[in-house]
Amino acid sequence: MQLENVRASMPSATRESSFDATLRSHGLAAPLRRRRITTLQLNVGRKCNQACHHCHVDAGPSRTEKISEATLLRVLKLLRRNPEVELLDITGGAPELSEHFRSAVREARALGRRVIDRCNLTVFFVPGQEDTPEFLVEQGVEIVASLPCYTKENVEQQRGRGVFDQSIAALKRLNQLGFGMPGSPLQLTLVYNPLGAFLPPPQRQLEERYRSELRELFGIEFHHLATITNMPIKRFANDLIRSGRWDEYMSLLVNHFNPATLAGLMCRDLLSVAYDGRLYDCDFNQMLELPVPGAARSIWEVDDLSAWEGAAIATGSHCFGCTAGAGSSCGGALV
Repeated sequence: MQLENVRASMPSATRESSFDATLRSHGLAAPLRRRRITTLQLNVGRKCNQACHHCHVDAGPSRTEKISEATLLRVLKLLRRNPEVELLDITGGAPELSEHFRSAVREARALGRRVIDRCNLTVFFVPGQEDTPEFLVEQGVEIVASLPCYTKENVEQQRGRGVFDQSIAALKRLNQLGFGMPGSPLQLTLVYNPLGAFLPPPQRQLEERYRSELRELFGIEFHHLATITNMPIKRFANDLIRSGRWDEYMSLLVNHFNPATLAGLMCRDLLSVAYDGRLYDCDFNQMLELPVPGAARSIWEVDDLSAWEGAAIATGSHCFGCTAGAGSSCGGALV
């Protein structure tokens, strides 16, 4: 399948998505509807010090897209006006590389909101980032850190040479600061992505294996493991197409559709904000440029986020990635 055909399979404003059709075939309501928004997920830019094979953002060192101060100030204004939003989930690229990352963290924490930093760990070794772990401690930020395996070979196959050793060094440093330690309030969650075109194994069993291996080999502790399905978007989608495995992978996702995952989908409670202020139902829709349904398409056009409760959610064939098997979201397995 060519990339043009993949894009053509994405839903338009007037065409029911294949995902919505599947919901109806199971006797379920379609389209999906949003509940109360409790999370703003903010992408502060596409620049990253890594270029991972599975990256649905297509982030990398050469990307220049980044959030402006004006956009950040507007996001913070929305947080102030909408106290029901409990969490600012900051992502990228490597979010720490944004010149506005620390301002976003400080201001959101000053408003009493939880803050997540979606961290690739190796960013701590980028010049100028040496004190970032201490900053995250100071602000009480929750770290969600990518570590696709506990073995060097598998990590470097997906993320590049030298990444594993730096990741282990970063985790040891975070442990020294209190992140991930038993009883510590400094939350550290690790993220697993499959190395290829298959679903993640059971999250609880894999977490036990991660804990055993990392503790025994490196003395590393963490609080939770989140298993996330590779999404057929951007870089991973291109790899599927080049290898001739697009149809096989999509069939895998569709055939493992699990209605029990619907209640936990992140798009039900989350609003995704792009670096330029445009709004999406989730980070994946953002990367596909599949906007939220309705008239308001950016942070400049909304004030009261409670008005979005009950609104329709834009879906496409990629949504089978979040609903296959045990399900997948930014927080890991759903059932």
